[in-house]
Amino acid sequence: MVIEHVELREGVYFVTGTHISLDSIVYAFREGSSPESIREDFEGLTLAHVYGAIAFYLDNQAEVDSYLLGRKEQWAELERQGTPPGADLSARLERARQSLSLPRR
Repeated sequence: MVIEHVELREGVYFVTGTHISLDSIVYAFREGSSPESIREDFEGLTLAHVYGAIAFYLDNQAEVDSYLLGRKEQWAELERQGTPPGADLSARLERARQSLSLPRR
């Protein structure tokens, strides 16, 4: 049985069945976090989710790296324009802050 662990929704990759972006998993993985610690950092993730997302990244590294660069450039452009992020992005950022226990700016 093959289960996909990553899905594309409205131009953004997410761990299937969650609101957790692939970006979050990949950045943590690149920083040297273990799959177990990544799972602990994101409520609702299983080790299968994390390993599946990492496998997806490794199998599609050039494409995902390009995608991440594009997302980074989009964010930088929003910052340059002084355009506030949309409601959806603001909500996702707030959820990410809460899941990481980061102080609100």
